Amino acid sequence: MIHSRLDTAGADFQARRAAMLARLGELAAEQARAVAGGGPKYVDRHRARGKLLARERVELLLDPGSPFLELSPLAAWGTEHPVGAGVVTGVGAVSGRLCVIVANDPTVRGGASNPWTLRKTLRALDIALANRLPLVNLVESGGADLAGQSEIFIPGGRVFRDLTRLSAAGVPTVALVFGNSTAGGAYVPGMSDHVVMVRERAKVFLGGPPLVKMATGEESDDESLGGAEMHARVSGLADHLAADEHDAIRIGRRIVARLGGPAPAPPPAAVRPPRHDEEELLGIVPGDLRVPFDPREVIARLVDGSEFDEFKPLYGDSLVTGWATLHGHPVGLLANARGVLFSPEAQKAAQFIQLAGQARTPLIFLQNTTGYMVGKEYEQGGIIKHGAMMINAVANSTVPHLTVVMGASYGAGNYGMCGRAYDPRFLFTWPSARSAVMGPAQLAGVLSIVGRAAARARGQVYDEEADAEMRRAVEARIEEESLPFFLSGRLYDDGVIDPRDTRTVLGLCLAAVSGAPGPERPAGYGVFRM
Repeated sequence: MIHSRLDTAGADFQARRAAMLARLGELAAEQARAVAGGGPKYVDRHRARGKLLARERVELLLDPGSPFLELSPLAAWGTEHPVGAGVVTGVGAVSGRLCVIVANDPTVRGGASNPWTLRKTLRALDIALANRLPLVNLVESGGADLAGQSEIFIPGGRVFRDLTRLSAAGVPTVALVFGNSTAGGAYVPGMSDHVVMVRERAKVFLGGPPLVKMATGEESDDESLGGAEMHARVSGLADHLAADEHDAIRIGRRIVARLGGPAPAPPPAAVRPPRHDEEELLGIVPGDLRVPFDPREVIARLVDGSEFDEFKPLYGDSLVTGWATLHGHPVGLLANARGVLFSPEAQKAAQFIQLAGQARTPLIFLQNTTGYMVGKEYEQGGIIKHGAMMINAVANSTVPHLTVVMGASYGAGNYGMCGRAYDPRFLFTWPSARSAVMGPAQLAGVLSIVGRAAARARGQVYDEEADAEMRRAVEARIEEESLPFFLSGRLYDDGVIDPRDTRTVLGLCLAAVSGAPGPERPAGYGVFRM
């Protein structure tokens, strides 16, 4: 069992806790913008039509009292598009079965898709396929936002491709159509395994009456062209005709209940909570990420019984590795202890990852890294080879990976600790996280050194005033681009989470990945440079 040495009454802990609570207040404000959808005017208009909001539809679809792991709620943050990107995505239990849920928000430009809507939706489809989770689409969308068609049209074809690939892989797809599903959006029900349409509400057609009139001269109305009753009685596109939205959700839950396939995995053995209070996670990460902290204090508040079997504790001690259970699921953990990764840490990680692969044990990466060590001594000692070995092991490991960015995530350390480019099944960040090619001051300093060298080579006098201004501007820009809201807005994670929710979030993720079949062959690796 991990024995905590955290001084929860100390000034450092209290300062860190206060700073984290302030960041969580900012996070709550940004998430409220996503929940607000298109704003009071459009929410009131939607309700006046007798319709449920997107999140209300999701809540009714889910099993009562069950959790919902919302994904990418801050998508499009910092862009010209609304926070949340006009779509709700996440993982939750429907009729006892974990599903990926995608719900258009029709209060945001009628549910039309912008480039970030597309990226967020594609991420949800990737999660469904990787983890073999049924996909339920709650559809009410006017198709692509035509003002951004150049960024949507060509990559948007992936949505339809992925729907067919999910079905081909035996992953069920369900579409509940509540309103418009027009133009390209018509292919969402068209390519789903099961389709429910709401009477007098659902409208599914490739081209609406105005477009048909322009293209063919034909006069038509919404119902005869693409109404739910027509699709149920004439075209056959609708498998079920619902009386209203609540009826559609009831039918959708029945469809999921009867999907068949493999039986749900039995619940894990009785789960023991950590012996240390999760509330204390708020006071662990320093405000200055250059100050190290012991990740065992985090692990002690995440894993069952706070029990952790550490692997190679005396070797490569700036990386903590070991085995535990989390909500009853066996896991391996890799956590940065002092930020920098040296050769021993990289070699230790590569061996640990291979061991996890042999045991088919999922891996959890807890990131707080400034990258691999630089300098003559370390280059001569083979840091490139050993860092490459660790990255090779991460890239080719076939067990599920889950990543949480607690603090710094800089340079190639982001890669070695399974950053977004290495396809972890899920990746979440804390409000304390920062991620970039390097720290703002270091990056600005490198540019300054390069500028000085260039001026010297040209025989010019270096402009110190301009250099100082450049460094200030670069540091401010990199600091902004390193922030978790900026990164989450661009879908470089699956969401910014309260540290106190980390155990719950990881438990839901482990439940989601547990049903996917293992690889047909053991992991193969690229050539390790010894």
